[in-house]
Amino acid sequence: MAATNPYRNYLTIAAAVASQMGPAEVALIPLRMAVSPLLIPFLPRRTFPFRGRQLEQFYHRYNTTWANERVVEVPVGRTLVDEAGGPDVIEIGNVLGHYGPISHQVVDKFEKSAGVLNEDAATWQPPRLCDLVLSISTFEHIGYDDDDKDPSGGKILQAVANCRRWLKPRGRLVLTAAPGYNPAFDALIRENRIGAERLEFFHRISRLRWRPCDATTALAARYHSPYPFGNAVILAEFGPSV
Repeated sequence: MAATNPYRNYLTIAAAVASQMGPAEVALIPLRMAVSPLLIPFLPRRTFPFRGRQLEQFYHRYNTTWANERVVEVPVGRTLVDEAGGPDVIEIGNVLGHYGPISHQVVDKFEKSAGVLNEDAATWQPPRLCDLVLSISTFEHIGYDDDDKDPSGGKILQAVANCRRWLKPRGRLVLTAAPGYNPAFDALIRENRIGAERLEFFHRISRLRWRPCDATTALAARYHSPYPFGNAVILAEFGPSV
């Protein structure tokens, strides 16, 4: 699947940014996109540790990954897809396809794009079971930015439970999210109600440097402060439903 035009979903991005950070920040989206090709070649190449290896932080014009949490989420997501090593991968939320060719199925309730299936992850059922269900910066929007408001996090729990039913016996559901965006999602993590078998955390120690951290540090991070967008990342991993 080819990457899409970096301005194609500007209005969607702008609406989400405005709701969290105010209209002034919206004006910086096209500015950051415009300067990205000039800026990225001069950014220092950084790595961060992930499960015994060093991954390179990912700089890209689309959604200006160098300025937000996707700088770590994209390389983590690509690594997990590569490790799954087969066709039975589903991505919830259309993210990785914006940064290069992909061969797995993408399910996104709202985004209209070639090869993207517009279904709700809380209710849809795939035709066959999966080795990996991956979601990058999507679950924190469920029941918060969509058309089904649920401040308790119930819709998130419904989506997690449904996605776990898609897994093969040794399959994994892995989702990432930036804390500080949706209070209900943060509460599910903080109170251990989301049911993850494994939790990992990363935080931003400077504008362009990320490192693993503990839950307390990640959940104390503020969204859009001191740096733009996410200042920490939560990775939650689940096995199949029992």
